[in-house]
Amino acid sequence: MSLLTVGSVAFDAIETPFGKTDKIIGGAATYISLAASFFEKNQRIVAVVGDDFPQAMIDTLSSRGVDLAGLQIKQGEKSFFWSGKYHNDMNTRDTLITELNVLEHFDPIIPAEYQRTEYLMLGNLSPQVQKLVVERLTERPKLIAMDTMNFWMDIALEDLKQTLSMIDLLIINDEEARQLSGESSLVKASKVIRAMGPKYLIIKKGEHGALLFHEEQIFAAPALPLEEVFDPTGAGDTFAGGFMGYIASTNDISFENMKRAIIAGSALASFCVEKFGTEKLTNISQSDMENRIQQFVSLANFEMTYQAD
Repeated sequence: MSLLTVGSVAFDAIETPFGKTDKIIGGAATYISLAASFFEKNQRIVAVVGDDFPQAMIDTLSSRGVDLAGLQIKQGEKSFFWSGKYHNDMNTRDTLITELNVLEHFDPIIPAEYQRTEYLMLGNLSPQVQKLVVERLTERPKLIAMDTMNFWMDIALEDLKQTLSMIDLLIINDEEARQLSGESSLVKASKVIRAMGPKYLIIKKGEHGALLFHEEQIFAAPALPLEEVFDPTGAGDTFAGGFMGYIASTNDISFENMKRAIIAGSALASFCVEKFGTEKLTNISQSDMENRIQQFVSLANFEMTYQAD
């Protein structure tokens, strides 16, 4: 099978209670592709960078099985850059700098060889760009998943709703789910959001796991308790990449398989937060990942007998 990811390939500068970085590799499509590569080797990417983006990371993506025909490199221009500072709770952050650079006028050109793509992951970009990608695919993928954020709900809600009507799966966090739906209950929020278009909804709850909704079915996935969280910046994208990579590799979009995919994504996200940026994702082995998945399985795997009096 094949997985196409559309999103940012960029630079970040991050400060957390555990330290700070200078400019490092970031971007939604970067994290998604690296995470998905643990499961799916037939990957494609549509993104844009400036000529300041390091060849070493481009080579790393290529070595992980990512076809880079859709990566635009704009000569004489700079890559997207974001800088942020996390508060002590690591759940809230302040944006210090946002430089759109090449992303400001990003035109997602789909190479001809990408037209037959079974799975599509739309990383966090403007809903207009996400919609354009779907419209430019002549053959609809088997599953279209997308991420978004509060920012687009604030400034482009109608465009966002149009895009939501075109997809199958939305992946957002609990705060975003409440804002998009206007409901405080996540169960009620899920019904409102799924009425907008996506048949499946994943609501990420950070250190409290994730919820998967489809029709009347609900699955609650645990989160792995960690002693230290260094950098949560790419955790959500890593989760999405692990999820979609697993789905693409198994070619199974049943609810039962999505449960397994959530655990795969959660396991990789738990690695991502242990170091700054993409450092941990590029240094763990397949066996590390498999062992981490088993840790997740053991969190919720138990037997119980009950006999009423």
